[in-house]
Amino acid sequence: MELFDVYSLFDVTPTRAEGCRVWDDSGQEYLDLYGGHAVISVGHSHPRYVEALTEQLSRIGFYSNSVRNPLQEILARKIGELSGLEDYSLFLDNSGAESNENALKLASFATGRDRVVAFEKSFHGRTSGAVAVTDNPRIVSPFNSCHKVSFCPLGDLEAAERELSRGDVTAVIIEGIQGVGGIRVPSEAFLQGLRELTSRYGAMLILDEVQSGYGRTGRFFAHQWAGITPDIITMAKGMGNGFPVGGVLISPNIKPWKGMLGTTFGGNYLAMAAAIAVADIIRDEHLVENAARVGEHIMRNIPQSPLIREVRGKGLMIGIEFSRPAMDIRQTLLKEKHIFTGAAGSDIIRLLPPLVLAENDADIFLSSLKELI
Repeated sequence: MELFDVYSLFDVTPTRAEGCRVWDDSGQEYLDLYGGHAVISVGHSHPRYVEALTEQLSRIGFYSNSVRNPLQEILARKIGELSGLEDYSLFLDNSGAESNENALKLASFATGRDRVVAFEKSFHGRTSGAVAVTDNPRIVSPFNSCHKVSFCPLGDLEAAERELSRGDVTAVIIEGIQGVGGIRVPSEAFLQGLRELTSRYGAMLILDEVQSGYGRTGRFFAHQWAGITPDIITMAKGMGNGFPVGGVLISPNIKPWKGMLGTTFGGNYLAMAAAIAVADIIRDEHLVENAARVGEHIMRNIPQSPLIREVRGKGLMIGIEFSRPAMDIRQTLLKEKHIFTGAAGSDIIRLLPPLVLAENDADIFLSSLKELI
């Protein structure tokens, strides 16, 4: 049997990792500025994280959500404290796509409506509802296209209001910062305008913070730069530092009923041990503040060049847009400088490093990029 060949792979086989470093099967060391696609938040193999998972596995690794799991309650309290959203409720699942599916379902239950407004260049996942609100026809199958979705240009409040004024919109879903779409940052005024419009027209505002949340942008959630409070917030990636954990934060105006949502693996003991360790490390090591500081250092010191068209982002979620395709630069960074980076389209290098990234490691990337361009 062979693997289903759907991934474009770099010719690297990691076998060990620590902090912001990864080693391959030949012993070559790499600087990781991609974090496994924004998943590694507190660094690879953090001792407290490893200890928490190991200790939990020695006691109980899994039981279903048919019993009380106090670790879920502990995590809910910690997220409330870190985010400042202590009056929200937490539903636990396994991934960003699942979180967005549950968010869309919650909004539809709450409003009784069935149409969603999303934004051009958005990415919300690959499951049925999540991919339907993703602006990429190449990965939306005919089965997924049965959902009622309207796409508006990012930043266009008038277009959003035209859709909302029809009276059948259950939710507006937007990323705190568009990741796959090219590290495109919605303005604070735009997010504030969406909050006002959704409230006026009786729709839910869903903030997809799967990639942009959990401290990555220098605030716990990216939308908090705009000072708004969404109805529903989705998260995953950095929650578990590599262990699959997802979640939905739900405002008090949405009331649950038994059986409204469900999951087999969501909130399991190992996932909770991982997520609690991550939350504690983020708090104790001041990683939200570190992301803000080191991210600003990177953006301020990106070398000037005609090849670089624009630098966008917040904290440690950074996009460097080039005036030509950037794959050769990424390949050279990997093969010659031994630095992992990501992409967002052909001409954008995407940086999503662990939140423990230090300025001296950021300088290794900056000097390497300057040399290449």
